[in-house]
Amino acid sequence: MGIATDGTEGRTLGAALLRVRTFRAGAAGAALDVFAIRIAGAAFAYVAQVLMARLMGRTEYGIFAAVWVWIAILGHSSTLGFAQGACRFLPADQARGDIAHIRGFLIGGAFATGICACAVALIGLALVWIQGSLLNGPYAGPLLLAALVLPLFTLQDYLEGVARSQNWAVLAIAPPYLLRQGLIMAAMVGAVALGAPAEAWVAVACTLAATGFALAIQAGLLILRLRSVLPPAEPRYRWRQWLRACLPIAATELAHSAFNMIDVVVLSVMMPPMAVGLYFVATRIQQFVPFVQFAASAATAQRFTAIHASGDAPGLAELVRLQARLTFAATTAIGVAVIAAGPLLLGMFGPEFQGSLPILAVLVAGNVAASLFGPGEDLLTMIDGERLCAAITVAMLALAALLCAVFVPPLGLLGAAIAMAIANVLRGAGMAIAAFLVHGIATPVLPFFGRRHP
Repeated sequence: MGIATDGTEGRTLGAALLRVRTFRAGAAGAALDVFAIRIAGAAFAYVAQVLMARLMGRTEYGIFAAVWVWIAILGHSSTLGFAQGACRFLPADQARGDIAHIRGFLIGGAFATGICACAVALIGLALVWIQGSLLNGPYAGPLLLAALVLPLFTLQDYLEGVARSQNWAVLAIAPPYLLRQGLIMAAMVGAVALGAPAEAWVAVACTLAATGFALAIQAGLLILRLRSVLPPAEPRYRWRQWLRACLPIAATELAHSAFNMIDVVVLSVMMPPMAVGLYFVATRIQQFVPFVQFAASAATAQRFTAIHASGDAPGLAELVRLQARLTFAATTAIGVAVIAAGPLLLGMFGPEFQGSLPILAVLVAGNVAASLFGPGEDLLTMIDGERLCAAITVAMLALAALLCAVFVPPLGLLGAAIAMAIANVLRGAGMAIAAFLVHGIATPVLPFFGRRHP
């Protein structure tokens, strides 16, 4: 009896270790795919931003930057959390063979996302109309076109989440971050070459066309792949369960998007469009640094859910530690490279943008320091901590806005960068502490906490 029990435990342990190694190998490969695509997409976006800044000038470019920020904030949050919810619910339903609820989530999530995005666009237009002055100035055309971009942007964000839930990293990331960016660049160059004015509304119109085309390609490919892996079934819906989990995620998405853009929003209120353009350029170059975290999250977040569902607490902790260490190392390397190349990258926008180098350095330092705290946010979002994650993000958003309002008057654009660096680090620390309290897993790279497992 004793020998049989030991053999069973040995086989169980061996199977668990094999499963973890398989997850690690798959996560590493997916992370590299995502990172490569995001870097390529960022390169396309960088070239596009350089072209727009050169073509439009600082004032028109500043208007476009402010409008794009609002598209990103509202677009990511208008999915109602169903984009991230796909990574949480679909893998679990597939493990149980629950095809009916999988189909229900796919259909219901697309429907809810589309309706919400259209409603947000209409409400935004109504608020702009009530405000009055924006529709009588240079923001009028860009804002009206942005209302058309928003539903397409939101639906593409939802499709990205569905593809990520299936570990189809290339299909998830390439259309929005590579194809869309490349098309925006090509459309803007073509429009100006054909005689269109180099103004913000033309840039937003190019964004509309590029987003629509990229969405159509991604949707067609995703539907074909889903049909190949999902057998037919009558869809069933669990709206109460889905919304109970997804709405806090949506609040986190809104707060997270706003958190990433709050500095630009505050500057657009407190400073002229020319200054906003100078700052926005630094944020576009700095975006190469957090792509490391994005790639790691896209590859491992859904795997956290799967390992947790299997009851393998040590395996989950091991994957968390691996992600934290590799992410910090890669973030530091990319950050150093970005700062070293900063003068060249900024100079391509024009000599007047060279003064943005201190802003870039501060923003990069904040991202590197925040990466020390590991994937606490992913653990909370994927494993029963979405409400706490939302609360922390909202609190840090409020803090970031307050710090920007305090630091910008005396320090100008550099004050906004310092405010965001501080808030970014505090947000990472808050997520790490919360993940440790909820799951007993220490996510930071350095041993700030003792390690224990539930």
